[in-house]
Amino acid sequence: MKEKIRIKDIAQKAEVSVGTVDRVIHKRPNVSKSAREKVEKALKEMNYQPNVYASALAYNRSYNFYVILPKHGSEAYWEEIENGAMKANEQRRDFSINVKILYYERFDSKSFKATANECIDTNPDGVVLVPTDLDTTKVMTDKLHQLNIPFILLDSYMPDLKPLSFFGQDSFQSGYFAAKMLMLIARDEKRIMLMKQTKNGQVASKQQANREVGFRHYMEDHFPDVEIVELDLQQDKEKKHWDAKLENFFTENPDIHHCITLTSKAHIVADFLLKTNRRDIQIMGYDVVDKNKRDIKEGSISFLIAQHAFQQGFSCIDTLFRAVVLKKKVQPVNYMPIELLSKENIDFYRRMQV
Repeated sequence: MKEKIRIKDIAQKAEVSVGTVDRVIHKRPNVSKSAREKVEKALKEMNYQPNVYASALAYNRSYNFYVILPKHGSEAYWEEIENGAMKANEQRRDFSINVKILYYERFDSKSFKATANECIDTNPDGVVLVPTDLDTTKVMTDKLHQLNIPFILLDSYMPDLKPLSFFGQDSFQSGYFAAKMLMLIARDEKRIMLMKQTKNGQVASKQQANREVGFRHYMEDHFPDVEIVELDLQQDKEKKHWDAKLENFFTENPDIHHCITLTSKAHIVADFLLKTNRRDIQIMGYDVVDKNKRDIKEGSISFLIAQHAFQQGFSCIDTLFRAVVLKKKVQPVNYMPIELLSKENIDFYRRMQV
């Protein structure tokens, strides 16, 4: 067993005081250049590895991390993000980590600004945020940089904002992959349906917009003659309104047997197909929320693409913990795996690995 290296041993080798060694190890000021060089040389020669966990606990302080998300309902990608973030909070409770979640109205810059200001006013130790448009988000992130508050981006990667880290899928590749998988089972079709959900004419996120670019890019390259018929189930409408639109759509388009949505809401169409006993129509979508999992087992969803939302939420908080509390370097860009799930393998999907 390797003998434990004491600060006293390092001080003797470097010929400085124990206090000087402690200041160098913890990157504190008031150390002369020559003393710092002596200590750093001794640390290297002795292969000293500090116990960062013990050091963090010794500070005996609390840390407040904020997560800023769009307002959402249940059975959504964002709900899994929240659950993952709170799981990380639970696992780091010994370090007095406090995770708080704030919400803003999607597509509403005033709401985002108000939520951003509410967060900044608390002087947080770190922030996880889902950006809105670049210019509006930059106003917030510029303030965070000025205050030396690290932040992590979710959903949309905007490198110009210079985040500490990013977690999410490569959206273009994800959409490209979705089209490729869909056409393995729909290659003989002349028309397919693309279900979208919008509010005020906008899709819910830049991530979804980029997925659609990748999706259409694949279709144009490999199936240019297949017509993509869009159906918009507006987010602010009730379920009965969606059912009426779906009934009308499939009545008017009896030749469409394959559908896709680039969101977590495949279950809206899948539930309708099961209720109306349309067994010759399948939908493909994203995210292993409970309703999607149920419908893939019932057979109305053909495939789901997993983007590990729970893992993203967990990893964002864990990354802030490692950077802020443990003072460790972290990976700047973290693309999540693109995994295809079916009825046969969905029970083996693991939503988190810690």
